[in-house]
Amino acid sequence: MNLLKNFLWLKDISCISFMESCFEIIENTNDLEVIDSILLSYDNRFIRRKKLTSNNGIEFIVNLAETKSLYHNQAFKLESNKLILIKSESEKLLEITGDNLMKLIWHIGNRHMPCQIEENRVVIQYDKVIKAMILQLGGVAKEIVEPFNPEGGAYGVGRTHSHKH
Repeated sequence: MNLLKNFLWLKDISCISFMESCFEIIENTNDLEVIDSILLSYDNRFIRRKKLTSNNGIEFIVNLAETKSLYHNQAFKLESNKLILIKSESEKLLEITGDNLMKLIWHIGNRHMPCQIEENRVVIQYDKVIKAMILQLGGVAKEIVEPFNPEGGAYGVGRTHSHKH
């Protein structure tokens, strides 16, 4: 693919800024130069087209062929073949524990909520209604702040929901 430059017209039309594009997400960053990183929340790691700014101020345009769910330590590959490493941003979550964890997981899954399942806890995005439900079901719901990396969809990779109700 040829190096394509995007033109960003600022408020004053006389100002033009050149910005690299990203058309590809990379899993393995070993052979390419990582020049920066970017912190993205779970919701912001679901992307197709968007202007982003890395942690050190590098602006670039993401222009993917389709919407993708991005994961911690993947990277945006810029036209110059340099990489911007994706990091999961800490966010407000609920840590769910309890003696009836399997039952609690069933109720969370029944609501089609993204869920990070670990051996002794489940982590979901903060939701006061779900917190009340967990407490009513005898579980423990603790507010935490950390990166959120939930399981992918059962019917495909990432945030899919292809079955019908």
